[in-house]
Amino acid sequence: MQPPITVGTVLQNRYRTIQILGQGGFGRTYLAEDQRRFNELCAIKELIPTATGAYVWEKAQELFQREAATLYQIEHPQVPKFRERFEQDKRLFLVEDYIAGKTYRDILSERQAVGQTLTEQEVLELIGSLLPVLEHIHSRGIIHRDISPENIILRDSDTKPVLIDFGVVKELASRLQSPDSTTPVTSVGKLGYAPTEQLQTGQAYPSSDLYALAVTAIVLLTGREPADLFDETQLSWNWQRWTRVDPRFAQVLQRMLSFVPGDRYQTTTDVAQALESIDKSSASAPQLSNVQTIAVGRRPDLVAPAASNKPNPIIPPSDKSSILDNPLAIGAIGSAVVILAGFGSWALVSSIRSQSQAPSPETPPQTFPSPVIPSGSTLFSPTPTSTPTSSEPTRLSKRLIFGASNIAAVENTIKENQVIQYTFSAQKGLKLTTFVDPGSSILLTVLGANQQPIDDQAKQVPFYEGTLPVTGRYTIELSLVPGISESDYTLNVALEKLAQPIPTSIPTPVEIPTNSPTPIPTETIKIPTPTPTETPTETPIPNAEQSNSPGGGSIDPVTIPRN
Repeated sequence: MQPPITVGTVLQNRYRTIQILGQGGFGRTYLAEDQRRFNELCAIKELIPTATGAYVWEKAQELFQREAATLYQIEHPQVPKFRERFEQDKRLFLVEDYIAGKTYRDILSERQAVGQTLTEQEVLELIGSLLPVLEHIHSRGIIHRDISPENIILRDSDTKPVLIDFGVVKELASRLQSPDSTTPVTSVGKLGYAPTEQLQTGQAYPSSDLYALAVTAIVLLTGREPADLFDETQLSWNWQRWTRVDPRFAQVLQRMLSFVPGDRYQTTTDVAQALESIDKSSASAPQLSNVQTIAVGRRPDLVAPAASNKPNPIIPPSDKSSILDNPLAIGAIGSAVVILAGFGSWALVSSIRSQSQAPSPETPPQTFPSPVIPSGSTLFSPTPTSTPTSSEPTRLSKRLIFGASNIAAVENTIKENQVIQYTFSAQKGLKLTTFVDPGSSILLTVLGANQQPIDDQAKQVPFYEGTLPVTGRYTIELSLVPGISESDYTLNVALEKLAQPIPTSIPTPVEIPTNSPTPIPTETIKIPTPTPTETPTETPIPNAEQSNSPGGGSIDPVTIPRN
């Protein structure tokens, strides 16, 4: 195997190598400057054939040209643009755009450092953003073969995910190990992310990329590697014990992760439609009101039966007369009122008479049923009294106790329809860092004395870091993510002073009194005034006024007592 190219080497009289970005058994990737495009950064991939010989070299050139033509077909803003291919010193190179940003592996590592992972919404957006990219390459007969968190970059310029490192170079290298064979000797794909058909036979389909994308999704959701999530005895993925997502989204991921290729979604369009149906059903779900219904009195002729679920009758357009205009209807209503009034009066008199008869001690008091009111009428009907069911969450308030290092950690359990508040007092300017584990189940809000979030970033988040705006009482409020009934948690809170810059200064001498009654003569030491120079310098002096003149200022003599 040829050694790496020395940093600073200029290839094709154009590309100056800056550093090695990555290296594997099949090739290397260099970061380089394109000297013909104002030193624009680019990525150069070198193919490293493991076999040698003239025939192998000719076959490598043939395959290399064919695969370069395939990459040239990809024109998508979320795929690095292919620039050119060239050969130099018996080496084969591909040139493509350089993408500045963080890989999703780096992002996951940063989240795990604070006890978090990517949220369900972030993973949903990632999948939704990459499906059009896969649709574009699959329509041209290209399979990526190597989708993983390491090969997806969140681009700095527009915060969009970019798919990098197609498995073309690896596939070329594996084919060159046996140029006459139609089947690759070495499979292409990352262990744990690539499906079985790709690792065992080297065959890859569009559903193979969808499988790897789903593995990437559950790794980002759980923060665990595929080996920890795959049950080899059952040949199934057991990832839902580590995170909670919408059951419909989990069902989509499970189908993408099917062991048999035919059981998976076959195209990116199928996955997109499944995810779109989830969004539609969520948007069409009725939003129930929390306002309590109160019974009020109305005109008898305008009250509709509350228990009926039948639709309102449709009045034909030709019948424009009101029921009140019908003399027969008015007469019927008047008769019903008279009958009901008489019946009610009789019931009232009967009740008074029965109450006037005092029951004997041996005879229990009798109870009389309420008068029966004819169906369809609400006149004189008692207003039903219902026990309101409040949807307001139960709030529990606790005092947060800090240790000697101004750090507090609380373990507890939170249940559905419950809000737990931790209060503490702190001074203005302190840095507050707090997070809750697990962040996928519980969200926190930092409230000020006015019970409002202290800033826009302190509401319903799993992690918060910021500076306290005022001196006073603060509250950290915990609540469950909707859909979760109960969860154990650990709340971590830390208060620290912001680091102050250390000034470069001459310490001010302090006069130290002595216990000796005999006065000790003091000696005056004068610090020479610095000579002004052409280059302005400023030396910060604590507790003293700094000179704004370009040449600085002089320092008055100070008196230092002799010991």
